[in-house]
Amino acid sequence: MTKIRLGIIGLGNMGTTHARNILAGKCPEIELAAIADINPERISWAKENLPGTVGLFDNADKMLGSGTIDSALVAVPHYDHPRYAIKCFERGLHVMVEKPAGVYTKQVRKMNEAAKLSNVAFGMMFNQRTHHIYRRMRELVRDGGLGRIRRTNWIITSWYRSQCYYDSGAWRATWAGEGGGVLLNQCPHNLDLWQWICGMPERVLARLHYGKWHDIEVEDDVTAYVEYESGASGVFVTGTGDAPGTNRFEITLDKGKIVAEGGKLYLWELDVPEPEFSRTNKSAFASPPCRFSEVETDGKSEQHVGVLNAFAAHILHGSPLIAGGEEGINSLTLSNAMHLSSWLGREIVLPYDEDLFYDELMKRVRTSRKKDNISAALQDTTGSYNT
Repeated sequence: MTKIRLGIIGLGNMGTTHARNILAGKCPEIELAAIADINPERISWAKENLPGTVGLFDNADKMLGSGTIDSALVAVPHYDHPRYAIKCFERGLHVMVEKPAGVYTKQVRKMNEAAKLSNVAFGMMFNQRTHHIYRRMRELVRDGGLGRIRRTNWIITSWYRSQCYYDSGAWRATWAGEGGGVLLNQCPHNLDLWQWICGMPERVLARLHYGKWHDIEVEDDVTAYVEYESGASGVFVTGTGDAPGTNRFEITLDKGKIVAEGGKLYLWELDVPEPEFSRTNKSAFASPPCRFSEVETDGKSEQHVGVLNAFAAHILHGSPLIAGGEEGINSLTLSNAMHLSSWLGREIVLPYDEDLFYDELMKRVRTSRKKDNISAALQDTTGSYNT
């Protein structure tokens, strides 16, 4: 086999993006063999815009059982990510899942267990792990030269969305359709990078505001505080109502500080680690001397194409994935814990009660409102796949 035969489940915004990248020759070891979408408009679009060699299916099960594919990319609404991944595992198909891994960790845990039994490749579309800034940031933290982490702060409010964005689809920003707001839609990449670079915390305390800036029922403003087993602390602030927004990721360690902002990576490196300076310094108002520099990176950010190419190479040659599918549960654990902390009004210790989270989520799903007068503003790209 010189190419993997990929089928895309869900030809919405991301499914269409992946299809176009493959057809543009950006993924030389991938053949776009088929697509499946229950929306007749998306099938019509595919007939007009995709080559005749691409199989078109109005039902994912038909595509998965057609024998025309050996791998699948799951790009459907969030609740269905684990369900279709498990269907693929049961048929021995390799699987790439779009973010997030799912809506609640209980279902994602079942997906991960099914993946272990299947003996197929399983990847998550965490394309931001290919970004040169975050790769280098992780290297600086993980090589140990700057010592232990003391504090992490990420202000990521550059996800501004106006009301028309939320009015563009019946499933958007509803508990029943999407399962959450900014944490589940915009921030899975940030939450993944946060834990990929800094590790998972053990305690989470969060304050979420629901429909604070928009006419929606899910969160659009978040402030969370976490504590790590090491004693380090962290703050994560996000929302879709700030204009202009901020994207500043800062990590303070024993021997310096790293800041990612504005497409640059900056380093303040202490001449003497802070614990040693504090212990030996004899001047009451002195601070540890430090050196400032802009950190060089390789400048490469292969994004979605890089993740897909690594997926194909893993299947064909055994090379590493960008992100294993089982890792998707980590960022979802963080967002679930933030939601649960907000709902219960207290600190959440990890691991939390997954049944309790599910019960609390379903309370909100049962009262989730039905959207009327949906705008067609984004209908040419969002598609649908609700079964």
